[in-house]
Amino acid sequence: MYERPMDSRLLERLRDARRLIQVVWGPRQVGKTTSVTQVLKRLDMPARYASADSPSIQGHAWIRQQWELARTDAASGAAVLALDEVQKIPDWSATVKTLWDEDTLAGRDVRVVLLGSSPLLMQAGMTESLAGRFEVLRWTHWTFAECRDAFSWDLDTFLFFGGYPGAAPLADDVARWRSYVVDSLIETSVSRDILLMTRVDKPALLRQLFGLACEYSGQVLSYTKMLGQLTDAGNATTLAHYLGLLGGAGLVTGLGKYTGSDVRRRGSSPKLQVLNTALMSAVSGRDPVDVQRDTAWRGRLVESAVGAYLLAHTHVGGFEVRYWREGDREVDFVLDGRDGPVAIEVKSQSGTAAGHAGMAAFLARYPDARPLMVGGDGIPLERFLAGEIDL
Repeated sequence: MYERPMDSRLLERLRDARRLIQVVWGPRQVGKTTSVTQVLKRLDMPARYASADSPSIQGHAWIRQQWELARTDAASGAAVLALDEVQKIPDWSATVKTLWDEDTLAGRDVRVVLLGSSPLLMQAGMTESLAGRFEVLRWTHWTFAECRDAFSWDLDTFLFFGGYPGAAPLADDVARWRSYVVDSLIETSVSRDILLMTRVDKPALLRQLFGLACEYSGQVLSYTKMLGQLTDAGNATTLAHYLGLLGGAGLVTGLGKYTGSDVRRRGSSPKLQVLNTALMSAVSGRDPVDVQRDTAWRGRLVESAVGAYLLAHTHVGGFEVRYWREGDREVDFVLDGRDGPVAIEVKSQSGTAAGHAGMAAFLARYPDARPLMVGGDGIPLERFLAGEIDL
């Protein structure tokens, strides 16, 4: 079994003294459950795993039942309780807080792991009741380095099939792979992690927006232009809200413009961005040979892969990902962090004058920015996506 770097961090924390609830969150089908169950097997203490991802589980009684079993396990020492998809239970965080505090007062050594595929819902529950009682471990989509090491994929294979490990065994049958991604990943994320858990007045509009974001990933598109291509009525505020929901589910998002001003930034047109290039490939209906045959589409895949990688590392890197554009001059990504902006231009082949002109214009306006060229004549794309470059 392939072990992700996050596995060792979770194992270390569970072996340490009981201090905080460990919260594991991330998109669906990126290996959270697999990682946690692998870690539980490596512990030298009783460990119990249970999932709330079932329509028959309705209320707090289920949490209490699992917790009491873990308390029995901890009668003679430490024990671990891992609860998966706990956000599916209404007001789950209040119950977890009560039980955790009871154990703290009684001196019981029940170490708790909470997993969830909806970071927005998990975060809401934790800020409501669990403040000061948890720390977060983020599971991201798989990187190129992980897919290379686990599945022996080359760069073009990764660009097309993206970072869903569960779909990797189906890569030899593209039609089957596409059906799996659409039905088991996209539809499940939309219907169960968004529509079932959040009020969405226009579900058809949200689905159309997802398809549009996949089609135009890597491109700046104003809300007015988006509304012109969507059949359901809506407004810019609704679209921005829906992009936030889709981003929280680990599907697509919209990057804001780098301006140096929070006020101006909020009114900017978003740059659409998939969080996994598999979404682009599955929705487009294309085949893997198109990665090499269609240079324009490959360029969009490359830029989207870089954007997805950057977004997956925002927490570790301590930056936000944006873009910059003035007229016809553009910089693909700007990392807005504590040490000043980092301007990133992405090339799938040798650089063009337009691309260099955009970087030059940005540096003229923000002379303290650090320029970075990825692909083409710059840093090899394989090295960047493999995490070998310090951002």
